[in-house]
Amino acid sequence: MDKSAFGYPGLTPRWTRSDKDAIVTAYSTSSPVWATVSAGIINEVYYPSIDSPQIRDLQFLVTDGETFFHDERRHTQSEIVQQCTNSLGYRIVSTDVEGRYSIEKQVITAPHAPCVLIHVQFTVAEEWKSKLRLFALLAPHLNIGGQHNDAFVRQVVNRGMLTAHCGPYWLAADCSSGFNRCSAGYVGASDGWTDLRNNFHFDWEFYSAIDGNVALTGEVNVPDDGNFTFALSFGSNEHNAIAALTESLSIPFAEHRERFQSQWARACIDRDDALVQASNDKGNLFRVSHSLLLAHEDKTCHGAIIASLSIPWGEVKGDDDLGGYHLVWTRDLVNSATGLMASGELSTPLRALIYLASAQLPDGGFFQNFWIDGRPYWQGVQLDEVAFPILLAWRLKQRNALQLFDPYPMVKAAAGYLVRSGPATPQERWEENAGYSPSTLAAHISALICASEFASERGDQVLANYLLEYADFLEQHLERWTVTTQGTVHSDVNRHYIRILPIKLDDPHASEDPNTATLTIRNRPADVQSSFPAKDVVDAGFLELVRYGIRPANDPLVVDSLKVVDTVLKVNTPFGPCWRRYSYDGYGQRADGGPYCGIGQGRAWPLLTGERAHYELAAGNDVDDYVRALEHFAGPTGMLPEQIWDEPDLPEARMWLGKPTGSAMPLMWAHAEYIKLLRSVRDGVPADRIDPVYQRYCNRKVVSDKLEIWKFNRQLRSFRSDEILRIQLGAAFHLIWTDDEWASTHKLASTCPGEGIHFVDLPKTGGNTWVEFTIWWCDAQSWEGRNFGVECVVNT
Repeated sequence: MDKSAFGYPGLTPRWTRSDKDAIVTAYSTSSPVWATVSAGIINEVYYPSIDSPQIRDLQFLVTDGETFFHDERRHTQSEIVQQCTNSLGYRIVSTDVEGRYSIEKQVITAPHAPCVLIHVQFTVAEEWKSKLRLFALLAPHLNIGGQHNDAFVRQVVNRGMLTAHCGPYWLAADCSSGFNRCSAGYVGASDGWTDLRNNFHFDWEFYSAIDGNVALTGEVNVPDDGNFTFALSFGSNEHNAIAALTESLSIPFAEHRERFQSQWARACIDRDDALVQASNDKGNLFRVSHSLLLAHEDKTCHGAIIASLSIPWGEVKGDDDLGGYHLVWTRDLVNSATGLMASGELSTPLRALIYLASAQLPDGGFFQNFWIDGRPYWQGVQLDEVAFPILLAWRLKQRNALQLFDPYPMVKAAAGYLVRSGPATPQERWEENAGYSPSTLAAHISALICASEFASERGDQVLANYLLEYADFLEQHLERWTVTTQGTVHSDVNRHYIRILPIKLDDPHASEDPNTATLTIRNRPADVQSSFPAKDVVDAGFLELVRYGIRPANDPLVVDSLKVVDTVLKVNTPFGPCWRRYSYDGYGQRADGGPYCGIGQGRAWPLLTGERAHYELAAGNDVDDYVRALEHFAGPTGMLPEQIWDEPDLPEARMWLGKPTGSAMPLMWAHAEYIKLLRSVRDGVPADRIDPVYQRYCNRKVVSDKLEIWKFNRQLRSFRSDEILRIQLGAAFHLIWTDDEWASTHKLASTCPGEGIHFVDLPKTGGNTWVEFTIWWCDAQSWEGRNFGVECVVNT
C-alpha cells in the first residue's frame, strides 16, 4: 500500500453553510468545544475557544459496494429534535428515501473534555444487512483554515485512528467499535468520498496527506446491533488529542449524556420561566434562546460572547476570509447580555461587562469587532459600540448586580470618547456609512445620561453636568440632522427620519442638510445605481429613540416615519410581518437565491420584527402577532436566523418565504431581542427603556439651554441666536474672540470637566453677528496660528 496520498494540495478549501439547525456544547468550562449541525450532519466544530472553527464537516457515507453510494448531507432526509428541554444536545435521524437504512445520531459533547460524542444506531433493512458498509468522513480545517493541514492514520494499541494537525492544534477521531480500514487523502483527488463515488469501493488506504486540503475516512466496524459511539477530540498535541479521545470512549455514552443534561439543568435554574406566559409556543423558543445565549460565551475568556457560531455564506468563503460571526461585537455582546438579564440571569452579563472593560482601548473606545483575546479583526469605529458598554453597566447597577466590580473608570473613559469623537459616527449600526444616524444617536444620548448618573453619584458633578449638556445638545439636533423635509418615498409624507445623514469625516465643514446629501450604498453590483439622495433612503433605526425613552411612541414624526418605512421595507410572510434593513440594501441572498458574495439583495431581518414589536408595545398596542411571527421565523429546533427569504418560494435554491436564507443562524442579537420582547410584554413596558432618559426627554422634567458646539472635527459656519456657542477642544486653551472685526477682543479661559474635554462658552450676542476667534494653547504656550469664524443668525 502506498502510504502517501496523491493529489496534493486538493481542492481550494471552502467553509460550509451557515444556517445551523443546532448548536451542541456542554455547559461546563472544562469542555471547550462547540459543534454545529446543518442538514443532518456535523459541520464547524470550534476549539479551544469559541472563535476558532477547526473542521469543515463530519458525516457518514453508505455504500453497498455495487449499485449506490450515499453521503448523509446529499442523499438522506433528516429530522432533528432537542433531546431535553434545557440542554443543547440533539437527536438526528437520517433516512434513506428508499428505506434501505437509517442513521440515528445522539450528539453531545463530553461534559469534561474537548470531545464531540455521537452515539449512532445504524439500522439496515433485512435484505441489505450483509451488503451495506458505513464510513465516517472528516474534513479538518485546523487553525481556522483548510489549507496546510496534515492528515494521518495512526496505529494506537493496535487500533487505526484518524488524526490531523495544523499549527498549534491536533484532532483525533475513533469509534467504540473501531475501524476496519482507514485512509487520509486530499479533497477532490484521493479522499474517501472521491474513492467511494468512483466505483462504490474503498480502494485507497493512505497513511498520510501533508500540507493541503485534506480529509480522513474510516470504515466503521459496525456491531451486530448497529450501536456504536463515534468521538472527535482535540488537543494541543497529538498525544493530548488521542488521550482525550480514548478517555471519552472509555465512559458509556449514557453516563456522558446524563452529566451533560444535568449541567444544563443547573445552568437554567436562575431563568425566569414566568416569561413563558408571554410566549405563544409554550416557552419553546424562550428556553432555546436562553441556552443559546449562555452557549455563545467562551469557556476560557469569560464574558466574551460572540455574535453567532456561524460563517455567513461559508460555502463561498475560504482561508482568506477568517471572520464570520464568531467574533465579538460590543453591540451584539451587550444585546446578548441584556437578553440574559431580561430572562433573570445576571452573572453572565456581569462577566460580559468585566470582559468589555478589559477590552477597552486606552482612549476609551472599542474596536469594531475582535477575537476573544482582544485582537481586532475589523478596525472601524462605531459610536454606538462605545455607548453600549455604558448602558450595560448602568443596567447592572440598577439591578444591584455589579458585586464588587467598579465600572466607573470604563464608563468615564467611554463617555469621554463619545464627547471627543462625535457627534458623527464613522460607522452606524449596519457598519457601512459615516454620519448622523438616529439609531447611533439614540444609544449615544442614552449612554451619556447614564454616564452622568455614574459621575454624579461619585461626586464628580462638573463632569456629570457636562455630559448632560452634551446629551441635550445631541437630542436638540436630532431632527436637524436626521429628518428630511423633502421626502419623496411616501406621497403623503415629506417630513420623516432618514437612515443616515452621510458625512465626510475628514471635512470639518461638511454640510448637515438631510435634504441635499447623497448616500452611497455598499454591496450592490457595479452595473447598477449605488448612490441615492439620502432623503430617500430610510430604515427603522429611529425606533431606538422610542426604545430608550428619547421620543414618545406617539410622536407625530415617528408615526409618519413608520408609514414611509412600511411602504418600502415591510414584508408580509405566511407567519407575520418582517422588515428589511434599509432602502436598496445589498447585503443578502442574491435574486436567484444564490449566496451573498460581496453583492446581493438585502433580505428581511427577524430581529427587526422584534424592534417593531417593542415600538408597538410602547404605543399601547397588542404585540401577540409579532411574538408569534418570531417564533415561526425560527427553524424547527428554535434557531433564529439573521435574515429570511422575502420573496415567493424558490425551491431550486432551497428558499421559502419566511424561512432562513444562507446568512447567520442562530443570530444571538435576534434571540436576545425575542427574550427582551417577552420581558416587555410581561412587564408592560419596553425592557430597554432607561428611566432617566425617559423622564428627561419624554416627560420633559428638565428643559436645558440650547447649545451649538464647535470642534475641530465639526467647524460649523453658523449658529442660532437662541443657542449658546460652545468651543470644545482637546487641551487647555484660552479663547481670544471678537464680534466687531477685532475692534475689541475678549479672552476666556477653558474649563475642563475631565476626560480630555476642554471648553469655553461664548455669551449670547443676540443678532446677526460674525464671531471670530483664535486659540492660545496653554500647555504648549503657543498660538494655533489661524483664525476661525462663525456667523450668529437670528432664529426665525
